[in-house]
Amino acid sequence: MAGSSHEAMHRIFQDHPRLFSRVSDVLGIDFTPPTSVTILPTDVTEAAHPLERRADILLRLETEHDEPLLLAVEAQGSKDPDKPASWAHYASYLLMEYRLQPMLLVLCQDPAIVAWAARPVVFGHPQSPLLTLHPLVTGPRSMPVLTDPAEVREDLALAALSAITHAANPAIETMLKAMTAALRDEPAALANPIVGLVAQGLGKNPAADIWRQLVAVDLSFCKLPLSREIREEGRVEGQAQRAAWDVLEVLEMRGIHVPGAVRERGIGCDDLETLSRWHRRAVTAPTAEEIFTER
Repeated sequence: MAGSSHEAMHRIFQDHPRLFSRVSDVLGIDFTPPTSVTILPTDVTEAAHPLERRADILLRLETEHDEPLLLAVEAQGSKDPDKPASWAHYASYLLMEYRLQPMLLVLCQDPAIVAWAARPVVFGHPQSPLLTLHPLVTGPRSMPVLTDPAEVREDLALAALSAITHAANPAIETMLKAMTAALRDEPAALANPIVGLVAQGLGKNPAADIWRQLVAVDLSFCKLPLSREIREEGRVEGQAQRAAWDVLEVLEMRGIHVPGAVRERGIGCDDLETLSRWHRRAVTAPTAEEIFTER
C-alpha cells in the first residue's frame, strides 16, 4: 500500500541502502563507499521509558577501511520544536546500544524546513553547553536537478529522490520526462518500484499529475499497476486522514496538550488498525504521548 510523501523519502533508502554514498557526495562529505549495508530495527525506545520512539530508517554501513557507522534517516515535513530533542535521543541511544558512531540525515522538500533542520542546536546552559546537534540535511537547494536521461540512468534511486525533493521546482516536468526516458529502457521489475516511489513521493503536488500522464504515455508496462496503486492510495489515505483527525480531536476535547511531534506522527500514520488503537487510548490517556505506549 502506498503511503505519504514523507514515507517515500525515507523508503528509498530502505530499498536502495547504498544511496547515502551519492547523497553524501552531493553534501560534500568525504564518506568511504560502504562495502555492505544492513537495515536495522528502527525502534529506539528505552525500556525504562515506555514512550515509543522510532527513526524512519536505520542503517549500519560497513566500509573497507573505516569503522562501521550507523545512519538514521528522517523525513521532515514541518518545523517541530520537539524534534531536535528526539534526534539527540536517537544519537545517544544508538551510541550506547551499538557502540558505533551515529549520523543523522534529514530529508526535506521545503527550503524553509531545510534551513530550520540544518541549524545547530545547543543543549545545556548557555555558559556551559553540554552538546551540539548538527545533522546532515538535504533538500531542493542541495540535491541535483537531473534533466538528462543519461544522468538519471547512472543512479535511479538518486534521481527518484531528487525528483521528489524538487517537486515544486519549475524544472520538475523536464526532470520527470528524463526519468521516464531513462526508465523506458529498464526492465519492468526495476522500473515499477521507482515509478511507485516517485508517485508516492510527489503526493498531492501538481507534479504528481504530470508524472501520471508521463507514465501512462511513455511507460505502458507501468500504467495499470500505477493506476491501481493511485486509486487504492486515495481511498485508504482518505480514511486514514479522517481517523487521525478523530484521534487528535478526542485529545483536544479532553483538554490534553498535543505536541507537534504527536500531531505529525498521528497525521502521518496510514495504518487504520494502528489509528483505531490510538483512538481507543486517546479516551483515557493522561498525556498525548501515552496513546503510542503499548501496554
